[in-house]
Amino acid sequence: MVGPANVGGSRILLRKLREIMETGGVAQERLDRLVAMIASTMVADVCSIYLTRGAVHELFATEGLKPEAVHRTRLKHGEGLVGLVAETAQPLNIADAPHHERFSYRPETGEDPYNAFLGVPIVRSERTFGVLVVQNRASRIYGEDEVEALQTIAMVLAEMVASGAFGDLSGLADVEARASRPELLNGRAFSDGLAIGTVVLHEPHAPLGRVIADDPVKEEQRLDAALIQVRTTLQEMLDGDPGRISGVSREVLEMFLMLANDPSWETKLKHGVRAGLSADAAVERIRGEHRAKFNKTRDPYLRERLHDLEDLDNRLLRALAGVDGAPKQEMPADAVLVARELGPAELLDYGAERLKGLALEEGGATAHAAIVARALGIPMVGLLPGLLSRVEAGDAIILDGERGEVRLRPEEAVVSAYQERIQFRTARAAEFARIKDTPAITQDGAQITLLLNAGLALDVHHLDEVGAEGIGLFRTEFQFMVSETLPRLESQTLLYRDVLETADQRPVTFRTLDLGGDKVLPYVTAEREENPALGWRAVRIGLDRPALLRYQLRALISAAAGRRLRVMFPLVTLIAEFDAARALVDRELEWARKHGRELPAQIEVGVMVEAPALAWSIPALKGRADFLSIGTNDLMQYFFAADRGNARVSDRYDILSPPALRLLKQIREDADAANLQISICGEAAGRPLEALAFTALGYRRLSMPASGVGPVKRLVLSLNAREAAEAVSPLLHSDVPSVRAELTSIAAAHAWAL
Repeated sequence: MVGPANVGGSRILLRKLREIMETGGVAQERLDRLVAMIASTMVADVCSIYLTRGAVHELFATEGLKPEAVHRTRLKHGEGLVGLVAETAQPLNIADAPHHERFSYRPETGEDPYNAFLGVPIVRSERTFGVLVVQNRASRIYGEDEVEALQTIAMVLAEMVASGAFGDLSGLADVEARASRPELLNGRAFSDGLAIGTVVLHEPHAPLGRVIADDPVKEEQRLDAALIQVRTTLQEMLDGDPGRISGVSREVLEMFLMLANDPSWETKLKHGVRAGLSADAAVERIRGEHRAKFNKTRDPYLRERLHDLEDLDNRLLRALAGVDGAPKQEMPADAVLVARELGPAELLDYGAERLKGLALEEGGATAHAAIVARALGIPMVGLLPGLLSRVEAGDAIILDGERGEVRLRPEEAVVSAYQERIQFRTARAAEFARIKDTPAITQDGAQITLLLNAGLALDVHHLDEVGAEGIGLFRTEFQFMVSETLPRLESQTLLYRDVLETADQRPVTFRTLDLGGDKVLPYVTAEREENPALGWRAVRIGLDRPALLRYQLRALISAAAGRRLRVMFPLVTLIAEFDAARALVDRELEWARKHGRELPAQIEVGVMVEAPALAWSIPALKGRADFLSIGTNDLMQYFFAADRGNARVSDRYDILSPPALRLLKQIREDADAANLQISICGEAAGRPLEALAFTALGYRRLSMPASGVGPVKRLVLSLNAREAAEAVSPLLHSDVPSVRAELTSIAAAHAWAL
């Protein structure tokens, strides 16, 4: 029996398994010999293999149960103890199986006398597609070493099924150990564009074909070296700069280091190696367990901890690759990156020239990766549940950043259809290029100023490409998010000066740091909040920590020496907050004068209208602010009390609903009465239908992503603003949830180009 007294028991199992596979023969016979070998080596009365085939777990081989039950016994998903193991993706070890509440009696198997039950999931990547079971007549709990041995066999079995080692086995084609069929996954589009390419997985994987190790001693040495490397690197991060490394806070680093020193994690890894697995395969097995548990866990805290464990597994796999000195894998020219989640610094490391698209299992419209992807012009689709369990490295993939779809292993006809769509987009891009220098003036003479939203220096280069008239929103926080330390004054000044010089004489509106919420930096101490979107964020942080805000204002004033400077504050709720923030600008101007620094030729200070409280305080801003900018994302989030990061509610309420449009109309009227320049900035401004509504409400300045400028300009050139206002006015008092359909019909009737 495999046990402490027999340290090499698992290795014996793996060696015998290899011998069975190398002898050849009919697949079913090899599978039968496999279960017989496991039962004999583990001194079990029964060993059975169940594989998931369609909607059932089917008995594919057994030693100890009635042979005629093979391929006849089928358990529905969730049925019986086998269904429980598959459902939880965790081992089940019980002494009295017949009295377990989930026990399902199947008379054709003849399993009446068996009490002890040990079942382990057969998992590959994140896909649980079978269960390996041993049973004994005696009532007993199997030892940890026996559980470990059976898990090891299950992992190797998973690789063998996936690799086609049992390719001629009847019914195996329906067992999805490795995704191979065309699939359509529906998510959400976060960066426009289409891509046809090849899957590249962001998370590292063990080298193909390297599962069973010939030299366990050498593999344990590799594992030890990689563990030392991971732990040393984490400790150096903590001992070095006290607060920042690659977007990971000190608290998270401390958690990683604690997990990296967890004896149980190391013990599990070494058990795998000593059982005969390669070090890489041992890490893969543990990561597979973590991923399977993550997918089945709904508790936010547990999901966060499991995500940390998976990140640690990834670090160890990268370290193992370094131990071998293996050359870095070259990315294909048509790479589409697939990951669970991705930080902005990681995406920037890949670069636009190396990626055709980005698909994330999680992610979101306001996630930093989405904003960087838009800046880089990379199509992105996120919120794709089950993506990582459905895809393999090297798979063909189509990423649709218009519809929010991902097609895996598409058929030729689908590829051809998308190639035609790409050609159409190319032709449309040529049309936008032809009108990029044409002023955005409606048919009845209303001039609409089209501006860009930006967050990276490379965004500014889009000004000439799309014909925008300036930057209506430059998000300054990205420099802080992708830097390993708090950016020094010189670094900030250099960035802002570069942006102003690239924009030339075109206006640039800098938004001060919008931190908090989902943008927490380690050098700004923040407590965990129940609802961070409504908590300590944006200008609230700046006013409570004025040194950080003054530091940034000093850099902006220095960068704008002799030039026009426009700066605005985010998430101002009270007039008093704006007054306090503007006072900091005045202090920094006085500091610059006192030290003989050249001042901006002109300075304008504005405010983001994102809080409903400020939306009803605009008359009081007369004489205080120089301009206003509506942040549609946050304003609508607070207006509808709907978390924009929550997929269940973020699309539930429409900015084109009558109440929202009435609010926007009131804001514009109040701004006009206060003689305040006002613009709309946000993703909505770059969508033609929404731009039509905003123009009808009287807005004449729209700031948007670069991809929206061409479509919106085409709309403006076809539009009659007066007729649009007359058509939209009656809709403002409608009782429908959204006037989107009505606006679309109006545009079609007037031949306005949507």
